[in-house]
Formats: sequence, structure tokens, C-alpha cells
Amino acid sequence: MKVVIKAGQNSFIRKFDDELLIVEAWGDHSVRVRSFADMKEEKRLNALLEGSQKTNGKVEINVNDHSAELINGKIRVVLDHRDRLSFYHENGKLLLKEYIRLRAVKHDDGSEDAGTIEITKDFNSTLKLKSREYRSNLSSDFTVTTRFESDPDEKIYGMGQYQHTFLDLKNTVLELAQRNSQISIPFYVSSNGYGFLWNHPGIGEVSFAKNLTRWEMKSTNYIDYWITADDSPKNILRNYANVTGKVPKMPDHLLGLWQSKLRYRTPEEVLDVVKTYHEKGIQLSTIAIDYFHWPKQGEYRFDEDFWPNPESLVQTLKEEYQVEPMISIWPTVQTDAQN
Repeated sequence: MKVVIKAGQNSFIRKFDDELLIVEAWGDHSVRVRSFADMKEEKRLNALLEGSQKTNGKVEINVNDHSAELINGKIRVVLDHRDRLSFYHENGKLLLKEYIRLRAVKHDDGSEDAGTIEITKDFNSTLKLKSREYRSNLSSDFTVTTRFESDPDEKIYGMGQYQHTFLDLKNTVLELAQRNSQISIPFYVSSNGYGFLWNHPGIGEVSFAKNLTRWEMKSTNYIDYWITADDSPKNILRNYANVTGKVPKMPDHLLGLWQSKLRYRTPEEVLDVVKTYHEKGIQLSTIAIDYFHWPKQGEYRFDEDFWPNPESLVQTLKEEYQVEPMISIWPTVQTDAQN
């Protein structure tokens, strides 16, 4: 199949070997990369705001038969003759580069016919590992892997909240899934001067190994990620907020002292704790009423047998003690629940 590379509005596309690749400017100093296994561009559920692709500066695009380049402010992305993307800061520093271990030929499609391939003077490998790889599942979708070269000295920060002690996430493996004790937010800031968002809501895994960075989804048919370059972590986070949404100011009642324990059985237990703080001259901001205040899992209401008048409890907490109650809700549902 012949490689097709075309320039679009603030973007370029590449079609080859049943893959549609779209690289486009998306926000200031930022680029979005999407790949579709079925050659069809479709809107998918993602974290980027509608209209956030607008940029304040001029976007420069250069394409030829075998390569392409896009420049958006401080970031430059290059697609080379081996179908690999490399991302650079405007000062020329390499930020991130897709990982391939293929034969040194142009647009390697796996063919063993020497008459159909063009040999190049590049690093040669027979491992047949692409940067963007789709492996068919038994159903109609794919296991998708995206690979990047790893800088052993790079430091990686972010990715949400995991139960470990590591601030620097280099050399860790992280599950991309939400759990009771885990919040996965697949965005990180690199010490090399860029921010990276894995823009996919699916369950998967990322490995920040010394020799390879690998993102993997078990069941999907597309790849979507966003990368930004800037001169400070503050500016990188600003670029990220501009395309994903800005965090609202934390309410005052959540900035003080919180009280929480495994659970409170009755409103009397809640009030006893709040009264004790009050008697000791300690001002609570928030008290968390956690699990099993409901009758059954999935019924988002108070159990009338133990909490006959929750409205009165809330009024007392707020008006007499200036304490804001926070009610915990679990995402579990019993088969015999009302919902």
C-alpha cells in the first residue's frame, strides 16, 4: 500500500497499512496525536474540551512524500520516513520520540520480498516492534500498544493518586483504572520540559521503564494522546488546564480540619464527635459520614431505621457548629436494591 501524507488545517494526516494517523495543533505549544485502526476518523470520548484546539500563534506545516513536520509555538513534531513521531522544544531539544525496532527500510509493512522494500541507513532491528501497534482480539477490537524511547535520567510526576511512596514515577508500572484506593489521571509532567496526556478513558497499563515507555489498552481500536512543551512546570500545567478545564476554587469549608473515621452508625454518634471538638475549642470544617448509612448498596439515601431525620442533623451541624457534612457515596449496587 502506498503511503499518503497530506497537510490539513493546522494538521497533517498519514494513511498507510490500514492506519489513519492525524497530528494536529491543539492549544498553545501543544499537539494532539490520534491513530485509528479502521482508517476512519471518529469522535471518541476524551478529556479535551470542545474548541480547545484553538491556538494564538501561527501553525507551520511542511509535508513531502515520506515525512511531515508541524510547528506550533514552542513544540515541533516530525514524522520521519520510518513512520515515527519525534517531539522537540523550539530550542532543538528532543522531548519525546516514538520507539520502533524495525528493519532499516522505508515504511516497513512486514514484507519479506526484497524487491518491494527500500533499504535505508538507519538502525536495524528484526524485532518487528512498531511505535503504534494494533493486535486483533477475538472480538472486533484490538489490544493497542504505544511505545516511546525512554530517557533513563528523566523524572516523571503526576498520573493521579496511587498507594505507593514514589514521587518520581520513573521505573514504575501503573494500572490505568479507577479503584477504591486509586485515582488514575493519565497526565504527567516531565523533567525534560513537556507534559503528556494519555487521552483515552479505557482500562490499561503504562510502564515507565528505563529502556522503554509503553502504554497499553486491552480493548479499543484507536490511540489518542496530547503533548505540550513549555519553559516551566507552571506553564505546562497552564497549557494542560486550557485544554482540559480549569479547577474551581476549593470551598472554604474544605480547607480546614476534616473529621472522618470508618463509619458512624447513627446521627447521635456524629453529634457526639462534633460536640467533643466544640468543647475542646477545636473548630471542625467538615465531618465525613461514610458507608452503610444507606439501607442497601446502590440506594443513595439514609436508612430511616438509624437516620430518621438527616435534614435535622445537617441543619444542626451547619447552624450550631459551623460544620459542613460530607456524605460518602459508593458505586456498588446490590441486585435487590431499589435502583
